[in-house]
Amino acid sequence: MSTLRPAERHLKELGIRKPSQIHLEAIAFHAGALVKYRPLNGCEARILGVGDKAVITVDNRTIPARQRFSTAHELGHWHHHRGRSSVCRQDDIGNPRRFPSDPERVADSYAADLLMPPYLFGPIANKAGKCNFKVVDDLRGEFKTSITATAIRLVEYGPEPAILVCHTQKGREWFRRPDHIPERWFPQKELDADSYAIDVLYGKDDGSRRRLMGAEAWFDSWFAKKYQLYEETRQITDGKILTILVFKDEAMLDEEE
Repeated sequence: MSTLRPAERHLKELGIRKPSQIHLEAIAFHAGALVKYRPLNGCEARILGVGDKAVITVDNRTIPARQRFSTAHELGHWHHHRGRSSVCRQDDIGNPRRFPSDPERVADSYAADLLMPPYLFGPIANKAGKCNFKVVDDLRGEFKTSITATAIRLVEYGPEPAILVCHTQKGREWFRRPDHIPERWFPQKELDADSYAIDVLYGKDDGSRRRLMGAEAWFDSWFAKKYQLYEETRQITDGKILTILVFKDEAMLDEEE
């Protein structure tokens, strides 16, 4: 039985073999949807469908990577939630804080599979050999995706065991931990004063290079004191940062201490 997810199957059926072939308007047309780009007020994208035909409208005032994700997101609704009209606000699209079963998160997952299909993304990411922001930049250039979406994908399918954490000055906003990382590694809400990330958060630097840090700076648990990890942070918007935490020691992945 195929392990490909729906968006991957669609791409395979279309003969997509490299990222440059992922033309969303053509993919949407094949699925019975016409994509239009124009100014929208009150939402970033919407889809209206009747029978097996739909029109997707995307706000053309957002950056190209955002427009691509919004288009792919609406195609996710077309695949999973056909028969319903959908109007998606900024907070509905690409919001990692939503629960996996939330329809908007389901559409996001489809979008990520469509824009960065694992059968293409995984091999390219693994050739890079590391999970860091240099690799994120290279991959988002190749797949035409945002820094956040690409960083999430890299920790899911990249060559090193890693967690992605997003902070604002109010604390941890969300984090993404792949299934192969034990649940006991749960990043604490507040940034530790010793972390390199704190200087980035408060505007002293746009980003920090990848450096070793004691795991107890990120995880409030007795076992964290035994380990070190690699920490690298990038400012993505004013007052919001992303940090990639790479697990240096394989013992950190053991289910029990």
